Amino acid sequence: MKILITGISGQDGIFLTKVIKNSYPNFSILGTSRSMDVNNFLSKSKTNNLSKNQYINIVDVDLENPDEVDSLLKDLIPDYIYNLTGPSSVNKSLKNPELEFTITNIFNNLTNAAIKNQIFCNFYQASTSEMYGLNNKQKLYNENSEFIPNSPYASGKLTNHRKVKYLRDKYSWNIFSGIMFNHESEYRKNDFLFMKIIKAAHKIKNGSKDKLKIGSLDYCRDWSYAEDIAEGIFSITTAGSDYDYVLGSGTGTSIKNLVDIIFKFFDLDYKEYVEVDKNILRKNDPQTIISDPTKIYKELGWKTTHNLEDLIEKTIKNVLSNLR
Repeated sequence: MKILITGISGQDGIFLTKVIKNSYPNFSILGTSRSMDVNNFLSKSKTNNLSKNQYINIVDVDLENPDEVDSLLKDLIPDYIYNLTGPSSVNKSLKNPELEFTITNIFNNLTNAAIKNQIFCNFYQASTSEMYGLNNKQKLYNENSEFIPNSPYASGKLTNHRKVKYLRDKYSWNIFSGIMFNHESEYRKNDFLFMKIIKAAHKIKNGSKDKLKIGSLDYCRDWSYAEDIAEGIFSITTAGSDYDYVLGSGTGTSIKNLVDIIFKFFDLDYKEYVEVDKNILRKNDPQTIISDPTKIYKELGWKTTHNLEDLIEKTIKNVLSNLR
């Protein structure tokens, strides 16, 4: 079996690689990385015994170049494609709206090349809960909830999400869209809220006088461990029967509680070090957004197995280990 994972050096790519290798050690995986940061992938994956695996290769391919993508698929003829690459920051897309087209171009290049070469392999497209956007009518969101995107990032993802259904219907293609809610790990970048809180608490513990600025402590989100989500992704592409599935814990946590748990790990009272600045908030963000993963649990038996405390502890321990 040959598998293509775009964005393999990101947290989802690293954990998906681990999940696949744990189940099928001899599957051949070809990964692409935005930055061709092979050393980054190797250093992150070494604890998962992946860094010297003879069945894993990473290539430098411009996924926005249709000719390069066509050549890649024609040479590889993959059995599975996991499209995990592309811009992942909502804030960056608000500053650079053209990133919406990067998201759609990569998806179109991959699917067009697959169609051209008659490679109708199992295909996973990474979608996001950001697509619900301005839908403030509910707190639990499932596959049938209304999408009202409020950022270029969410709009690009929604365009791809809708095209997944079109392609599945037209070609009887096992192509899937996973609507992923917030998921974090020890491999998350520093510009995301989860890691931002951890790094701030660590600096304060070590004498920093800078306060942590948060847009709101009342917002409630659904946080999962990225490895659990990767297991859900693999389940979808190997056993899924529909085009879309929500991936999340089904449990909401306020930012206040998240900050409190993290600061307590460092024996700190967050009230002394956190400052609320509403100017940081993105306009029209829903206050509460929690997944309803009933469908994937009933159909595939998948659910998250790590709670929020597990996730926080794993991430903090990794951060502290890397700082030694």
